[in-house]
Amino acid sequence: MASIVENVVRSTVAKGMGKVAAFNRRRLPHEEHPFLTGIHQPMTDELTLTDLAVTGAIPPVFDGRYLRIGPNPIKPDPAGHHWFTGDGMVHGIALKDGRAQWYRNRWIRSRHVGEVHPDGAAPGPRHGFDTVNTNVVGIGGRTWALVEAGSYPVELSDTLEEQTYNAFDDTLLGSFTAHPHRDPLTGEHHAVAYEGTDPGVVRHIVLSPDGQVVREEPIAVAHGPSIHDCGFTARYAIVLDLPVTFSMKAMIGGHSFPYRWNEGHQARVGLLPRGGADADMIWCPVDPAYVFHVANSFDDADGRVVLDVAAYRTMFADGRHGPDGQNLGLERWTIDPAARTVERRTIDASPQEFPRPDERRWGQPYRYCYTMALPDTAADQFVGATRLYKHDLETGTRAAHEFGAGRYPGEFVFVPAYADAAEDEGYLIGLVVDLPGETTDLVILNARAFAGDPVASIRLPHRVPPGFHGNWLPDAG
Repeated sequence: MASIVENVVRSTVAKGMGKVAAFNRRRLPHEEHPFLTGIHQPMTDELTLTDLAVTGAIPPVFDGRYLRIGPNPIKPDPAGHHWFTGDGMVHGIALKDGRAQWYRNRWIRSRHVGEVHPDGAAPGPRHGFDTVNTNVVGIGGRTWALVEAGSYPVELSDTLEEQTYNAFDDTLLGSFTAHPHRDPLTGEHHAVAYEGTDPGVVRHIVLSPDGQVVREEPIAVAHGPSIHDCGFTARYAIVLDLPVTFSMKAMIGGHSFPYRWNEGHQARVGLLPRGGADADMIWCPVDPAYVFHVANSFDDADGRVVLDVAAYRTMFADGRHGPDGQNLGLERWTIDPAARTVERRTIDASPQEFPRPDERRWGQPYRYCYTMALPDTAADQFVGATRLYKHDLETGTRAAHEFGAGRYPGEFVFVPAYADAAEDEGYLIGLVVDLPGETTDLVILNARAFAGDPVASIRLPHRVPPGFHGNWLPDAG
């Protein structure tokens, strides 16, 4: 890890570069921004709504909260804005006894939000930047809002009314990730984190079942790669070191998201033995590509590692506004640690994102994967597509759920019908924006009748802008 002297020097340089970037940002064009208008136009108020209208019947398993987070700038400014860097806003809907009890949306009160929010900035220690906008998860019986590359997590109360920046009770030394994954066999969470100010190191982090950091192992890299997600198997943690890296040119130019496609960066997948150190890394070259999200990963019977991903040919070649690469669909990457090779195979070439399995199968062989379709044409890339996919990886077949014209789903998450339910015996839950009507529905689908009508739908009388990640957090009991 970097020494204290190195960190002081790096911090001083970063502050100087930040002033240059802020000056240049003011000189960028104030053009209409695709992620500040239309379906992405930010909400302007925090709402509390009760006794929401329900169509259909909410299944008994839904006793808890559906939470989703995404960017929602409190003072929108198109100059230098990037979708990934907007102020975070978390949306929550509480379900119990077949009723939709409440909806709340709350900004994550960073220092920037605190300048104008009546409650000021949230308490707690800061680490680098403090905009948190990417995922909201349950760890150790507590609720956490997450981002990568800098800020500590933010702990949220069950009602979303209280929030505190919290480094997992002071057990986390550096930045965290937006995508920790729980090992259902051990209860641990695994993560790969990168530090925006330290381009030479990423870290494998392990959280104990009660949410304390028990491992924070440094791994040497080059160029400051952006590593959004990771995977793990019974034997390995998986590091995706791909050619999107820190760009000093983009940062100095005033762009708030300073990562760009880097043709000079070797694309590779790293296998770190669980419990191993940097010297034990098995690096395997792969054809240039980028991956935001992992569907799942596991060890196969021949000693190889299987990694299913939503892949892109490139990403952030321009990158001024948001994602801009060609989506290659759902791929299976088979990694041979002995030969140090990666074989890529297309599962489904249709553009798609946000792959989610039944997460009781994380790190193990699995059969079903659910994804959100992406538009087929560039003209619709900032709006979205109107359907979801269900992949049967055993038969190679795909089902689709079509929501209809003008209705745009986000990421959906699988919820088993009961503790010992079969892999696809349960429900999918997520938000769907009705753009013509400027409303939003929390929709529940039957995973085994995927193309059929929703089991239940909860209406919100306003448009929730598209965001990033959501999860179902059941009440303890």
